[in-house]
Amino acid sequence: MSKYVDRVLKETAAKNAGEPEFIQAVDEVLTTLDPVLKVNPQYEANAILERMIEPERVIIFRVPWVDDKGIVRVNRGYRVQYNSAIGPYKGGLRFDPTVNLSVLKFLGFEQVFKNSLTTLPMGGGKGGSDFNPKVSPHTPGKRCSDNEVMRFCQSYMNELYRHIGPDTDVPAGDMNVGAREIGYLFGQYKRLTNEWTGVLTGKALSYGGSLVRPEATGYGDIYFSENMLAMRKQTFEGKQCVISGSGNVASFAAEKLMQLGATVLTLSDRSGSIYVKDGITPELLAEIKHLKGVKRGELADLKKSKAIKFIAKKNPWQIAPSYDCAFPCSRQNELNGEDAAYMLKNGCTLVGEGANMPSTPDAIAQFVKAKIMYAPGKAANAGGVATSGLEMSQNSGRISWSREEVDAKLKGIMKSIHDNAWEAAAKYGQKGNYVMGANIAGFTKVADAMVAQGVC
Repeated sequence: MSKYVDRVLKETAAKNAGEPEFIQAVDEVLTTLDPVLKVNPQYEANAILERMIEPERVIIFRVPWVDDKGIVRVNRGYRVQYNSAIGPYKGGLRFDPTVNLSVLKFLGFEQVFKNSLTTLPMGGGKGGSDFNPKVSPHTPGKRCSDNEVMRFCQSYMNELYRHIGPDTDVPAGDMNVGAREIGYLFGQYKRLTNEWTGVLTGKALSYGGSLVRPEATGYGDIYFSENMLAMRKQTFEGKQCVISGSGNVASFAAEKLMQLGATVLTLSDRSGSIYVKDGITPELLAEIKHLKGVKRGELADLKKSKAIKFIAKKNPWQIAPSYDCAFPCSRQNELNGEDAAYMLKNGCTLVGEGANMPSTPDAIAQFVKAKIMYAPGKAANAGGVATSGLEMSQNSGRISWSREEVDAKLKGIMKSIHDNAWEAAAKYGQKGNYVMGANIAGFTKVADAMVAQGVC
C-alpha cells in the first residue's frame, strides 16, 4: 500500500469513528488503487482521494408525521449528496430502522463508482430515513397503513424538495421504498414546486416510469455474470445456483437464471432460507413473489410443502451441498469468510453480487485469491441505477421506450461495465480481477473530471 493511500485511510478512520460500514467501503476501494495512483501523480497533487471520500453535502432533518391514532411521530431524514463531478447526484432512498449516517455514506460512496461504471452522466448520492413502514407504531404485528406511509412521505419531501431537482439530484427507490412510496414522494414534490419533472425514478408507468425498472438490478446481475462466463467459454445452461434474498433483486435474478437454463436452489429472507433440491420452479417463484409483494409473510410459510426444506435463521451459502454460482442479493456483510471457504471447497466458481457490499473483506480476499469469477456489487448490481438513468432520459425527451428496447440497452450497459472492468484490470497487471478493475475504471472517470474542474 502506498504512503498516500495509507495516510488517507488513517485520516478517514480517525474522522469517521463509529461508522464501520463507511470505513469498510472506503478501505475496499482505496486498497486497490495503488497501480493507477502510481502512474497518475496528478491525483495526489489534487488531493483527489481526500476530496472523493468527503461528501459534497450531507443533509439531516427531522420528519414529523401523524399516525392513524392522531399521535405525532418523529423520524430522522437524510440525503447524502456525495459527488457530482460527472452528473447530478443519483441514488436511492431507503426507509429502514438500520438507516444511519454510516450506512448511507457507504452506499453513497459506492454509488459514485457504480454510476461512473454505467457510462451514463450520473453522480452519486443516497438518502432515506429510520422510518419503518413494515411496523405499525401503535398496533403490534401490523404494518403502517397506506395513509401513514403517505403522511410520512409527504413530510419527508417537505424538506427534501429544497435539495433535489432533475439537474441537481434525482433520488430513486431502495429498501422499503417501492412504487407506492415513490408515488407519494413524487406527488408531494409536484405539489410543492408546481412542476412535473423527472425528479424521481422508479415511477409507475402511468406517470413517466420505465419498463424493466423492477427487473433491472436482478437481470443486470445475471447479464454481467453471463459476460464473465463467456470469457471462459461457458454459459448458465445446467449451472446450479444459490441466491439470497427474495425481493425484487433476488426474484428477478432467479427468473433470468431459469430463462438461461440454470437451476436455482435457494432463496432467503430474515426468517431463514428455503432449499429445493431439484430447483425452484417458475410456479414456486411466482408464489414467493405474491407472498412478498402482497401478504409480505416470511418464507417460513412455505415449509408446508414436502419439496421445500426450510432452515430458520440461516443464509443459503452452507445449505446446499454443492453448487456452481452464488448471488448474494440481500444485505451488506451477509457472506463471511467461513461461508466463502465452504463455497470454494464445494465447487462454487462464480459469485455475482446483487446487493451492496454483501461480502465481508475476508470473503472477498478468498474469492480473489482463488481467482474465481467474482463480480463486486458496484459493477454487477449497477443495472438498477442504469435503468433509472434510462428513465431520466425518457423523461427528458418526453418519450417512452418499449420493453425490448430498454432490456437491450440494459444488456448493452452491463456488457460495457464488464468489458471496462476487465480491461482496466488487465491494463494494470491484474487480469480477471473484477474488484480491482471495477474500482479503477469507476475511479479514474470521476477523478479525471474532478481534476479538470479544479479544486471545488
